Amino acid sequence: MNLSILIPLLNEEESLSELYNWIIKVMQSHNYTYEIIFLDDGSTDNSWNIIEGFAVENLNVKGVRFMKNFGKSQALHAGFAKAQGDVIITMDADLQDSPEEIPGLYDMIINGKYDLVSGWKKKRYDSVVAKNLPSKLFNWAARKTSGVELNDFNCGLKAYKNIVVKNIEVSGEMHRYIPVLAKNAGFGKIGEKVVQHQARKYGETKFGMERFINGFLDLITIWFLSRFGKRPMHLFGAMGSLMFIIGFVLAGYIGVSKLYHMYNDMRYSLVTNNPWFFIALTTMILGTQLFLAGFLGEIILRTKNNEERYKVSSEVNFL
Repeated sequence: MNLSILIPLLNEEESLSELYNWIIKVMQSHNYTYEIIFLDDGSTDNSWNIIEGFAVENLNVKGVRFMKNFGKSQALHAGFAKAQGDVIITMDADLQDSPEEIPGLYDMIINGKYDLVSGWKKKRYDSVVAKNLPSKLFNWAARKTSGVELNDFNCGLKAYKNIVVKNIEVSGEMHRYIPVLAKNAGFGKIGEKVVQHQARKYGETKFGMERFINGFLDLITIWFLSRFGKRPMHLFGAMGSLMFIIGFVLAGYIGVSKLYHMYNDMRYSLVTNNPWFFIALTTMILGTQLFLAGFLGEIILRTKNNEERYKVSSEVNFL
């Protein structure tokens, strides 16, 4: 099978028919063998009924429906597990991603030998203040932190080799950083393609300004996981040990200084009257806590269970 097209969605009943017909037209004009997997993230409108209608008339259309809204990352995780195509395309359901871009992305994966190709919406039709400027700042921070040189991390239109999606773990709200996850998994040939961005035709965006805040927090998380996710003791243990040693040396100096003054009949004060004693004590306590955090992190890594992060209520056209 040439292509698996994954479409995560939430309450997009108005755009689904137009998107479906547009994708089918592109598939037929290029003679692709394909599957379209709609990933319904707990829609409360008529989206799932529309998807079931597509699946009845076209066996290449498949669907997964969550019991409630679990998030885009969870929807993509479910889709990646189901996808069978040589190339996996992800795109949003709001018609802001053009299916006409699919052949170009497919060609870059197959003939360009890329592991992953991310779309770049160079010309956008979103609000400059509410979306464009925060997005530029977000992408700049992501490039500097991750080392992945992409201009648009958050573009939903991406193409992957099948092996890539089978070897990355998308959780939380990490869908923004799939290229970083792929790089950390050992897939180094990551490209970018300028794609057409279309103004939203129906409904309203499901993401507010909080997505940028969450995005920066996730960026910190993925930076930490990429460097210390397997061995948290290397970070917390090192920091804890250093702080404990500094505090211990400082407390020792205070104690020795008092004994020296006592031995030489010099004036001295109580250790507890010296503010540096409390600084030393606090430093040792914090160092101990950091060390324990690293130790507990190591234990959790070795005993954790990989629980399902979402619940599926319905599926169509999967064997």
